[in-house]
Amino acid sequence: MAGRLRSLYLAYFSQPKQYRSLYKLLRSKPLRRITEVGVGQAQRTLRMLELCPPTEDTAYTGIDLFEARQNGDGPGLPLKAAHSLLATTGAKIRLVPGDPFSALARTANALARQDLILISADQDRESLAKAWFYVPRMLHETTTVLLEEPAGDATVLRSVGHEEIAKLAGAKGKRAA
Repeated sequence: MAGRLRSLYLAYFSQPKQYRSLYKLLRSKPLRRITEVGVGQAQRTLRMLELCPPTEDTAYTGIDLFEARQNGDGPGLPLKAAHSLLATTGAKIRLVPGDPFSALARTANALARQDLILISADQDRESLAKAWFYVPRMLHETTTVLLEEPAGDATVLRSVGHEEIAKLAGAKGKRAA
């Protein structure tokens, strides 16, 4: 009962409210393979994993700069602290240090068939533009890709369709090589 109440709270009353649609998505269908580009302080990550099926099949990959964060990159956690915090969720945790392009260049083939790919707003736009080249190999028919974008003083989560991803990957793919 407490888990159900907690999931309702996250989906309808949690702050910041821009993540409510994400939490509703996680309540509506079981997502077992998640990649998040931009872990930050991992509070959103903890909430996401709280809503995932509590099985050993749940696998989370977090890509972040970790110790390499600069002052302008926003708040974040060191790699060891992030791993210690997220390991308490029971999910298989894999943390990959680096910017979106370098991290996905190293790991995209091992991240095939992700159910959810979430890209934070604080990512370097040039690195992210090149990283789209690797995203199609991570998808399956029902993969949801959410891109967090600035909107005034807050952010919004925008769903990115597979056709748009193919265009982004094709347009930036030549620079990725």
